[in-house]
Amino acid sequence: MGSLALAAFALLVFLGASHAQLKDRFYDDVCPQAESIIQEFVKEHIPNAPSLAAALLRMQFHDCFVMGCDASLLLNSTKNNTSEKDSSPNMSVRGFGFIDAVKSKLEEACPGAVSCADIIALVARDAIVAIGGPYWKVPTGRRDGTVSLASAALANVPAPTLNFTSLKAKFANKSLDVKDLVVLSGAHTIGITHCSFVSKRLYNFTGKGDQDPDLDSLYAANLKEYKCKTPADNSTILEMDPGSFRTFDTHYYTNVVKRRGLFTSDSSLLTDSTSKAYIDGMLDGSIDFLKEFGLSMEKMGRIEVKTGTEGEVRKVCSLVNS
Repeated sequence: MGSLALAAFALLVFLGASHAQLKDRFYDDVCPQAESIIQEFVKEHIPNAPSLAAALLRMQFHDCFVMGCDASLLLNSTKNNTSEKDSSPNMSVRGFGFIDAVKSKLEEACPGAVSCADIIALVARDAIVAIGGPYWKVPTGRRDGTVSLASAALANVPAPTLNFTSLKAKFANKSLDVKDLVVLSGAHTIGITHCSFVSKRLYNFTGKGDQDPDLDSLYAANLKEYKCKTPADNSTILEMDPGSFRTFDTHYYTNVVKRRGLFTSDSSLLTDSTSKAYIDGMLDGSIDFLKEFGLSMEKMGRIEVKTGTEGEVRKVCSLVNS
């Protein structure tokens, strides 16, 4: 075997070993009750605050897209560094207190055993299940990162203002394809946003006081009359999937096809033939949205994970270990 072939083989062995460390029931030896503790906490609290399920799912998305699924999103800023948490893409992320509460439960049971990165991944899945959404596998063994940079969040988190080409590139940078993009966008079937995120589409799309032509005119008029009554409205809450925002289903795609997706990123899914075909498939039932969502979530949960001796297992999710 030549030197290049040996090098390639060694790389494959290394990558295989890294992936092997993410596995089902990773904590069975060191904290066998870990996943049940998380599940019970979620089952107890999410029914009382169901909108938090969408927030916790979004938290995982924002964490994984920036330096991998390593809970770097949870780290506080310091005197010398502004962290991801305080970057503009993450100012509306919520659920940090929920993750801290889960971490406290796990530290009581198994000090220093369960990573914050795995907590994010398991909580997101269990929260969606708790509101009647799909179940997916969450292999564990992630380690927590020790670096968190606001600039990295700005560079990597896909913005709701992006067109399809830019969205596709952002996802491809994380080894996610067009199918993953369309399927994961379906998370907008639950949750809320604010008028500030759609104000430009309604009132000043090109800077000339105009409206985004890709937004259904009747829907836009309704939003202006009853919800986002002024361009300066930053506080009014909007349902991401009106009429079905508490149900994890394909209704979001129905709205997208009607040109009623709230974000430019939603509308952009209609501008690509491959993307549009996936939408059509999920609406006609030839593609199983719930199954595919679970598969894409498992795929996303493996982005640039730290395993083995990389990173650390934080004692407190907002602080690196001293």
